Amino acid sequence: MILGLTGSIGMGKSTVAQMFVAEGVPVFDADAVVHRLQGPDGALVEEIERYFPGTTGNAGVDRQLLAAAVFDNPESLARLERIVHPAVRAERAAFLETYRESPLVVLDIPLLFEKGGLDGVDKVAVVSAPPSAQRERVLARPGMTEEKFAQILALQVPDAEKRARADFVIDTGGSIAQTRNAVRALIACLDRAGDS
Repeated sequence: MILGLTGSIGMGKSTVAQMFVAEGVPVFDADAVVHRLQGPDGALVEEIERYFPGTTGNAGVDRQLLAAAVFDNPESLARLERIVHPAVRAERAAFLETYRESPLVVLDIPLLFEKGGLDGVDKVAVVSAPPSAQRERVLARPGMTEEKFAQILALQVPDAEKRARADFVIDTGGSIAQTRNAVRALIACLDRAGDS
């Protein structure tokens, strides 16, 4: 069973992904893969520097400089995606091969609805929280502004639509213990589905 895990910014998806890991479920973290590929000596650093000069250094890609280079430029963003997405797909394929005998794996894909990928998962779980909790979490991040938050939200499928399209919704608006219990219940549900 391949479970796609997604959710809008500030919904608690990374925390939920770690809860799956703690329960022994293999998790492919697309963001972590991108960080590694763009980090020091990362496989994508040279190509990114070629197309986006001045956005890399000894520490790899400077994510803020790269974001500034592509943020308001659809052509540049498309170019960056043509560099990054094939590399991430290859890493995901290797992950799935490594864990092919596991009864359940999770693909943590932040933009699952926005960028496609539904055909690569069996079920989708959306991590969600009330808008007030989301706003508080996001605006507490270093360098985040109301304007930036609004721009990010404008690029993402609305939470209500994600929830409507999901097979499962994991609500992170309550306590950590409640969220952990919801993750455990979902794993148990998927285990039962796999056994039948």
